[in-house]
Amino acid sequence: MLSRTANSIYWMARSLERAENLTRLLDVSHNMSLMPNSKGGQQELLAPLTITGRLDQFRECYPQLNAETLLEFFLFDESNEGSIFSCIQSARDNAHSVRDKLSSEAWESINATWLELRHRRQRGISHEGAKSLIDWIKQRSHEFRGAAYGTMLHNNVFHFMRLGTFIERADNTARILRVKLEVMESQHNSNHAIDFYQWNALLQSLGAYEAYHVKYTGGLSTRNVTELLILSAELPRSLRYCIGSLMSQLTAIEGDQGLAAKRLCAELQARLEYGEVDFITHFGLHDYLNDLLRRIHTIGEEIHRSYWEGA
Repeated sequence: MLSRTANSIYWMARSLERAENLTRLLDVSHNMSLMPNSKGGQQELLAPLTITGRLDQFRECYPQLNAETLLEFFLFDESNEGSIFSCIQSARDNAHSVRDKLSSEAWESINATWLELRHRRQRGISHEGAKSLIDWIKQRSHEFRGAAYGTMLHNNVFHFMRLGTFIERADNTARILRVKLEVMESQHNSNHAIDFYQWNALLQSLGAYEAYHVKYTGGLSTRNVTELLILSAELPRSLRYCIGSLMSQLTAIEGDQGLAAKRLCAELQARLEYGEVDFITHFGLHDYLNDLLRRIHTIGEEIHRSYWEGA
């Protein structure tokens, strides 16, 4: 496979995963900002901007931060390269450049999503409401994933696609967990009801709410949420699951390239597989997440160096 083909497949998948992750984050932040105890919801509205590193760009484009301006910035603003509109456009452009490598159902799914998104953008958020639009984007992401998984050969094209999905998902889980912890620490008080809703919001943003209540009995706790989102071998958005899947895809790709990426990924996989929540707590959750993010970023750089530059 040509390196530019692998690159397009990889970034198509990363862009789609980024769009879905953003919809989950916007959904929860918007809902949390409407809570009576949120005091205007500024901390909740700031979270997506902090996680994506786009706070400065937002402030340059919008005079004030509220639910409406945040949704416009992240849903449809073409000047924001990290908006859902831009992510879907990037995913579609990359898919178009490797259309012959995709199944017809996978291509039609992503192309139809792009065409419909442009139409919905023209109508505006108020036409159908933010919640309906966010749910539609998540549904379209699931449909593409199902079409690709069920109709494409599980060869190198497929493995590079899954590589993009899982490295983006791992990065997103670590960033959301880190920023949500900072928000909760900044608002920490004796009001356990606020903590309860914050933990619920965090789990919902990562699609882990039901899984938590299946795995754990009793109330929500920092220890259990940390264990689930970092160390679970079963939760599809936990860091251990994502890094394990990343390693599987790297191993499945044919050829001698990517040895350094495999080594770095194997080290991180072992760290998570044999990790313990007590060690993470003792180490400091914030510092532990910073270290994980650094390692994930390094793996991404090595993938780039091995498969695109070194090909």
